[in-house]
Amino acid sequence: MKIIEGYGLTEGTCVSSLNPLFGERKIGSIGLRLPYQQMKIFIVDAEGRFVREAEPNEIGSVCISGPNVFRGYLEERHNTGLFPQEGWINTGDLGRQDEDGYFWLTGRKKELIIRGGHNIDPALIEDPLYRLEGVQVAAAVGRPDPHAGEVPVAYVQLQDGAKLTPQKILAHLQAEVGERAAVPKEVFILDEMPLTPVGKIFKPKLRWEAARRVYAKELEALGDLAQECSVTVGEDKVHGTLATIRVKPAQGVSASQLEDKVSEILSRYTVAYRLEIS
Repeated sequence: MKIIEGYGLTEGTCVSSLNPLFGERKIGSIGLRLPYQQMKIFIVDAEGRFVREAEPNEIGSVCISGPNVFRGYLEERHNTGLFPQEGWINTGDLGRQDEDGYFWLTGRKKELIIRGGHNIDPALIEDPLYRLEGVQVAAAVGRPDPHAGEVPVAYVQLQDGAKLTPQKILAHLQAEVGERAAVPKEVFILDEMPLTPVGKIFKPKLRWEAARRVYAKELEALGDLAQECSVTVGEDKVHGTLATIRVKPAQGVSASQLEDKVSEILSRYTVAYRLEIS
């Protein structure tokens, strides 16, 4: 079956780029811009203002312009930082454009959790958590999922002396979160929430940890093929997020056997990985 990957959003009438049907298709790329659709990678400041166009393969904000692009949201507050230049909108997605003009998504500027096409605002989960006695800091992020793309999970740092358990917190969320799709699949209690230098929750680290847990659990299926297996996940200049998998093969197991098995196990996930066999 020939799969044609593309990219679009409602604000751009649903399609902006596509891999060529008869030309070169780059697996993992969202393809080339469509005719009459302008599409570029902009470097923007913290307020969403245009700084410059990105260099080839430099990660920045995916921005689009053209007759298919809407003029703004009805509520003016949603338009803040939306237009880096006149006629251009910032999609909120991060990506890069390679030397051949193909675009690649690497992450999201927005913190939305997208579960099977359902957009989930983390505040739907975080607000009820902050209303729960004993919670000091809370954050919700997306965890990779083979069916829905990602599902929500919650991380919590408790106040001193709090007796909450993940089960109690999850029961609270099941009762308080209004959208069924937004109820987290798991709750994790941390000794200390990762913070930026200015004291804000550093959500990328939580997403990396969520992905690491999923991949580590899945790779238990290697069984007797591996003596040791470890997973680390972090930022990558090309992929945005990259899992590094280090495996020590069992005696008599070839590298190609391990490569095939790891590929089979992780084929349903979208987080890129690099396999290192020692």
